[in-house]
Amino acid sequence: MRYQFDDFELDTDRFELSRGGVALATEPQVIELLVLLVRNRHRMLSKEEINESVWRGRIVSDSALSSRIKIARKLLDDDGRTQRYIRTVHKKGFRFVAPVQELDADDTPTANEAPGPEPENAEPDPGNPAPAPGSHSARPAVAVLPFTNLTNDPGQEYFSDGITTDIISNLSKHRWLDVVARNTTFGFKGQATNLQVLGETLGVDYVVEGSVQRSGDRVRVNVHLTDCHCGHTQWADRYDRQIADIFELQDDITETIAARLEPEIGYAERNKLVHNRPANLQAWDCYHLGVYHFYRFTGPDNLEAQRMLRQSQELDPLFGEAYAWWAYAVILGMVYWDTKPTQALLDQALGACDQALSLVPNNATFHALKARVLLARREYRSAISENRTAIELNPTFAAAYCGLGDSLAYEARYDEALTNFRRSIALSPNDPQMWAFLTYGALAMIFQGDYETALEWTDRAATLPNCQYWTSAHRAVALAYLNRTSAAHDATARLLLELPGFSVTFAREKLFYLREQAQIDCYLEGLRRAGVPETATMLAS
Repeated sequence: MRYQFDDFELDTDRFELSRGGVALATEPQVIELLVLLVRNRHRMLSKEEINESVWRGRIVSDSALSSRIKIARKLLDDDGRTQRYIRTVHKKGFRFVAPVQELDADDTPTANEAPGPEPENAEPDPGNPAPAPGSHSARPAVAVLPFTNLTNDPGQEYFSDGITTDIISNLSKHRWLDVVARNTTFGFKGQATNLQVLGETLGVDYVVEGSVQRSGDRVRVNVHLTDCHCGHTQWADRYDRQIADIFELQDDITETIAARLEPEIGYAERNKLVHNRPANLQAWDCYHLGVYHFYRFTGPDNLEAQRMLRQSQELDPLFGEAYAWWAYAVILGMVYWDTKPTQALLDQALGACDQALSLVPNNATFHALKARVLLARREYRSAISENRTAIELNPTFAAAYCGLGDSLAYEARYDEALTNFRRSIALSPNDPQMWAFLTYGALAMIFQGDYETALEWTDRAATLPNCQYWTSAHRAVALAYLNRTSAAHDATARLLLELPGFSVTFAREKLFYLREQAQIDCYLEGLRRAGVPETATMLAS
């Protein structure tokens, strides 16, 4: 991608800044800082965000950032007084304020974009109008407002404030979200605020608000997620808890709320992009369209997800999400659809995850997706380690608990595996992969010999959207081992309607990620007992 402002051009492919066609010499970190500011020009970037992106989260002094800002301004013939390009937001961060054009391959400007709403404490700039609502040029921004204390006792204020602070902290661990700092949102405490106006003031897409009411030994917490652009409530829920240990209670509530908010925001973002697809796709657009197709869980959609995520990588080689999610789409294509599980492709998937982690080392999602690739490579211990790292970085990450359960199951550590499967289900009951949490757990139970619970979990999974044919296969195996022959044959008939080419041979090929021969033999024998044909040829005949 190339960005033009005045007679400057910033080229992310060449990773250089030029003026009048002449490249300007400077250190790569300054270019990285400029790219970050220009890409996020619609809003202020906090010092913490810049530190996380440019210094990969390493602790550096304020003078290090000030030095890079000073060098960048000097390159642009700017300074701290005029601030024509880089504006300082006092004690908070920085923002790129000049109008920017994005250039296509033919040097034609695709948009004459100006920055968005002014952040708090910045000087107004009437010459730079805000971008249209629903812009997807950067990560979605979220503000968590202080939860209202509905208890008559002002002494309980600490509890509602603590819940708010912990939700901010837990949401911030999802690196694809921009979460407004606590000190900023607490400035709105006790104020009746129009959320659409608040969204413009803070430059955010979503607002989380709620209330806390305590009575005796019970606590009730209400929470709402609102889209600031349209004012619609995207999600709401209520949590009633018995007080035992106040700190354990606070952890339970905040972890649960954060785990449920994250997929709801993702769903809302994908829906916006699908229904308002821009004419000129950027890396962020391609990424979200790719993830949208990923979650449709069909063979053609999986291939489209792989294609869109590849395109996102090409548009922005520094966009880690595009690499990691492409790798996961490839792995699911191998397990469910027509992507062949070759060693070369498995190596590429692992390399893509390593590339993502080289860009953002402490991203929990990247570690969890790398774990999925390692599992497919039958490197279970490494997968376990990566999932545990993901959970350490983000204790509310439901998919990482599922991945850990999966990896432990293939090491025959079934009790540990099921503990983690149950944790993933409890954390995110509305997760778009809930059918997978239940189905992977059912397979672990089959290996353990707990066929009744495996059957119960497959029955639950079968009621969920996008549930795949492996759920029916697991159900047929569980019924066969329970000696419920007629029901097992009925389950097989349903399986063959879902995937007419399913056979024992097909299953053996698709179970390439299993290493233990005893587990493979157990599963294939269950399929035979359930009446699954040995080959697709037998089925056709």
